[in-house]
Amino acid sequence: MAVDLVSSPELRTLLQRHLDAHCPGGGKIDTIERFEGGQSNPTYRLRLAHADWVMRCKPGPVARLLPSAHAIEREFRVLGALYGSSVPVARPVHLNEDESVVGFAFYLMAHVPGRVFFDPRLPDLQPDQRRAVFLGMNRTIAALHELDPDTIGLSDYAKPGNFFERQIGRWSKQYQASVTEPIAAMDRLLEWLPAHVPAVSETRLVHGDFRLDNLIFDAETLEVKAVLDWELSTLGDPLADFAYNCLGWFTPPGVMRGLAGLDLGALGIPALSDYLEAYAKARGLPPIEHFNFYLAYNLFRLAAISQGIAKRVLDGTAASSKAAEQGALAARIAALGWSFAERS
Repeated sequence: MAVDLVSSPELRTLLQRHLDAHCPGGGKIDTIERFEGGQSNPTYRLRLAHADWVMRCKPGPVARLLPSAHAIEREFRVLGALYGSSVPVARPVHLNEDESVVGFAFYLMAHVPGRVFFDPRLPDLQPDQRRAVFLGMNRTIAALHELDPDTIGLSDYAKPGNFFERQIGRWSKQYQASVTEPIAAMDRLLEWLPAHVPAVSETRLVHGDFRLDNLIFDAETLEVKAVLDWELSTLGDPLADFAYNCLGWFTPPGVMRGLAGLDLGALGIPALSDYLEAYAKARGLPPIEHFNFYLAYNLFRLAAISQGIAKRVLDGTAASSKAAEQGALAARIAALGWSFAERS
């Protein structure tokens, strides 16, 4: 099982000693709270005498089932590269890669107050507010994809070239390492995706999990204050990254947190065509080609991630109480992904 900072006074004492030595301005730890969510990396809020920080951790060594997972050092590097740019992120504070300190590696970033919306239907908002939230999300991902990796010091953040081939290979291996029961749609996608790879449109920093609940919004203005969870970030095709952000228009409400079947006009949420047009206009791009491939590719990735969660549930190492529910989605997600492959 992954270690839990909240339930261990010994770990809290070790952490306090480390912070006193490396982050002396924070003062004594007052409270530690664990955030729900964060399937891969346990996340805590640390309230100290003179600081309010968020702590992102690797799970304990036993929990590391998949290669290249839990890359918190990459997240920390991205925060440093983006802080102060046109893409809002939390201020990075401290990175500790020495697992002997408290039993796991971690980094600290400033806590950003605001609202996180887990239900894309935004039931607590009015139609004009819902539209503002979605268009703010759109502007933020467009701003991210406008950044030149060279100018923000991330030119070496990933291997050059063959983005889709590398990503499909990575997620294929991680899915195959996590299989609990065969999924026919995943087997089809494993064969179909490598044979239908389009040329990369351009190379940009891509988030990899850019969705509504990975954004913090100002409680009053509803402007985006921070983009969270950069664990899957890399250099790659921004159109594939944007297509992932659009998956909610194709998935149902509820556990899949989608918008399919809803009266978006009545809700004030932009139609997909309007959302696509806003992104293209912000970036000066023509209409997106190969959209069905991008959707199939992203759903394949998402199914592989869900299958990894299912595997961690079986092995007793999942970080979230909702992990079993999420893991069970793998087959449904893969089937939807194959439906876009067939359309393509």
